[in-house]
Amino acid sequence: MSELKRYRALNEQVFKRRCGRPLRICIHGREHLDIVHPDVMLEAAATSFQVHLQSAERNAVRYFNASIIAAGPLMAASGNSPLLFDTDLWDETRIPLFEQSVEIGDQPQPENRRVSFGCGYVRDSLFECFAENIAHHDVLLPILIDSPPQQFAHLRLHNGTIWRWIRPLIGFDPDGTPHFRIEQRVLPAGPTIADMISNAALFFGLARYLATLRDAPETMLGFHQARDNFYAAARNGLQAKLTWLDNSTIEARVLLLEEILPMARQGLETLGIGKTDIDRNLGVLESRIKSGQTGSAWQRAYCEKYRADSLHLVAAYLERQRSGSPVHEWAL
Repeated sequence: MSELKRYRALNEQVFKRRCGRPLRICIHGREHLDIVHPDVMLEAAATSFQVHLQSAERNAVRYFNASIIAAGPLMAASGNSPLLFDTDLWDETRIPLFEQSVEIGDQPQPENRRVSFGCGYVRDSLFECFAENIAHHDVLLPILIDSPPQQFAHLRLHNGTIWRWIRPLIGFDPDGTPHFRIEQRVLPAGPTIADMISNAALFFGLARYLATLRDAPETMLGFHQARDNFYAAARNGLQAKLTWLDNSTIEARVLLLEEILPMARQGLETLGIGKTDIDRNLGVLESRIKSGQTGSAWQRAYCEKYRADSLHLVAAYLERQRSGSPVHEWAL
């Protein structure tokens, strides 16, 4: 752990609330992992690619709810962490790992834990999320900040210790004007820059499409269905069964190819993104989905073929990552 005071304080406060009890990581996937750990360092294995979408206040509710609905398909298309301590778990094992690596144990309901998918859609304002923060969570980092109330310093600090997978943020433009941002935290880091930018394009395009539908999609897909989609996709990737807006249940691979990618294309077009960029980025996604070779699929196939240990796998992964070729082009 680095010497950064924030991390030291976070570790201290988590274990103070746990009365010194070690953290337990228990993940049931293709195999089963059950370990204990004496600090929050396992959070370091949960590195993500966090994409921010800034919205005008009048549109923030629609974009926030659209980001929640988009999480399941995004997760299905981008899995990249099947292995933890040589154990084959979820397609995106980062999800259960992060949810357990800073678990304080003060909230019996999963939706109210420090790391969660949240409690529901927003109805009228993103400030509903900040009100939930105060209602359900004690202050984890009790720091007094001497700054004007208009900077929302304590609100932002408290929000920074509650890690919803889709999280509202308050930030500031260069001229000091406050703004809303929506932080989409579900995407993994990697496998390559090309894969990550394509994943971001999928998010921005799909969120734009859903947020500008005449009928709000959150009236067609219940929050619990969006949440179930997310965890099913994290566990099973492209093979996950997802529920969509017409209440049908469909394999994620088919849903992505037949509905999600066309939606994302239309959304990107309305944002004014050039056709060349759209074709390139959605083309990477289409090829990945058709081949079935996500980062997770490649890692599993490589380990199966070579009976590779972790060091061998990481060396092979890094070599291919440095080539810049998206993961669907990686050879075994």
